[in-house]
Amino acid sequence: MEPLAERVRPKNLDRYIGQEHIIGKGSALRRSIEQNLLPSIILWGPPGVGKTTLAQIISQELKRPFYALSAINSGVKDVREVIEKASQDGGFFKQEKPVLFIDEIHRFSKSQQDSLLNAVERGIVTLVGATTENPSFEVIPALLSRCQVVVLKHLTKDNLIDLLNNAIQYDDVLKTKRIVLKETEALLRISGGDGRKLLNALEIVVNSINEKEIVITDELVKQFIQQNLALYDKSGEQHYDIISAFIKSIRGSDPNGAVYWLARMIDGGEDPSFIARRLLILASEDIGNANPTALVIANNCFQAVNVIGYPESRIILSQAATYLACSSKSNASYMAINEAQQAVKQHGDLPVPLHLRNAPTKLMKELGYGDEYKYAHDYANHFTEQEFLPSEISGTAFYKPSEYSRERDLREFLKQRWGKKYNY
Repeated sequence: MEPLAERVRPKNLDRYIGQEHIIGKGSALRRSIEQNLLPSIILWGPPGVGKTTLAQIISQELKRPFYALSAINSGVKDVREVIEKASQDGGFFKQEKPVLFIDEIHRFSKSQQDSLLNAVERGIVTLVGATTENPSFEVIPALLSRCQVVVLKHLTKDNLIDLLNNAIQYDDVLKTKRIVLKETEALLRISGGDGRKLLNALEIVVNSINEKEIVITDELVKQFIQQNLALYDKSGEQHYDIISAFIKSIRGSDPNGAVYWLARMIDGGEDPSFIARRLLILASEDIGNANPTALVIANNCFQAVNVIGYPESRIILSQAATYLACSSKSNASYMAINEAQQAVKQHGDLPVPLHLRNAPTKLMKELGYGDEYKYAHDYANHFTEQEFLPSEISGTAFYKPSEYSRERDLREFLKQRWGKKYNY
């Protein structure tokens, strides 16, 4: 029997749950589908939010032949064979171009992606790729330029509950049972926003109980599901759980946890570039100026693993991960840009103060552009106090260095230069 997630997969847009911003009434993508003018697209979003389902619905709505490949187990030969079949069904001079769906397209090598270019460019197929990774990093520029990127969001709590109720009401197996959703918190937490994982969890619980009435409670869910969370599935099911544990171990300064979760990912066949890229982000987000060398180490790691690959890159990843785990931590830079962006949203595009404006023309100089600007190098210690923010938010301190490690020196520097403004 097919898994529950497959049995209740919707067949049309009206039954599709979530992603209202891209397939809601009047949305650009929905209009393209309804007008049968769909371009090649890349569906980018986390696991279990409906990328594969949407691709299948698109094909059905357009009434076109549908071909599917998984980048995990398909090679260049498979791609060429499917394109050859598609060219017989569609082609440049036919309106009903077949839809070629490629799941996990970010796992295709450059040569595999190159093999798609000609078919997409000539219009032999309409490509629908699905990826959990940023396509700017994982899809070659030539292919990406011929596709529109459609961003899918995490499913909301309401979306997930709708999925549960929909399965209980419409699935041919579940609707023969009397199922009561008394509590949903445990199911939602286990799912992590992944609709497929949510439905799998529901099915495990239901199949574990042989009673006329099945009352779903949080305690019941924990009882039957906890032993099923240990596996790492490189195709996406546990992908984000394991990388989350890895990052949190480093953030928590535990090198042992870091190398354990690293080993899990390596054993599961995770792309070393993905791991190294996450280390790069962490080096700034969680360490920052507390130890600027962390970013250097992480960047060198990223460059090295892309040159070396497995199995040797595991050593480089381990060195970087343990170094970052043992480093001093600070999220001051991360919080600073968050607060600054919030200020931009709150206050809009505030005008640049006159003394900070560029004055390349005589008229601009006459209007006061650049007047009263103080050239820092003309003053003692290469510093003189002046305001660099718009008057509406004058005196705001976004960057607040911590009192630890190297940021302590930055904190003292700012206090000495600015006095009360940076007297945290």
